[in-house]
Amino acid sequence: HVQLVESGGGSVQAGGSLRLSCTASGYTFSSGYCMGWFRQAPGEFREGVASFTSDGSISYGDSVQGRFTISQDNAKATLYLQMNSLKLEDTAMYYCAAGRNWIDRRWVCENKYWGQGTQVTVS
Repeated sequence: HVQLVESGGGSVQAGGSLRLSCTASGYTFSSGYCMGWFRQAPGEFREGVASFTSDGSISYGDSVQGRFTISQDNAKATLYLQMNSLKLEDTAMYYCAAGRNWIDRRWVCENKYWGQGTQVTVS
């Protein structure tokens, strides 16, 4: 039913830029609320990169703050991650995630749905 498809990954030199996209289908996009980006390198835990909260505010991981920018296009049901000044440690599989629940009269984010991932390699 719900499908998230990432694109835009690839290989880039340190200091370069990439833009990732995540297109949602079968899902109420809601301006990207409760959608975000995660990444995972081999042997490491998955970590949060950037996300929209349930009220539309933005949260960034400490390691990417000031370099990455999350945005969305509601008309296209697409989430973006603009990555600038890329570093070697940014190398990872990047995933798009989404989902929310109505709990105690408010929306609470829960990453129910995940994309297949797109590889980013910085050298």
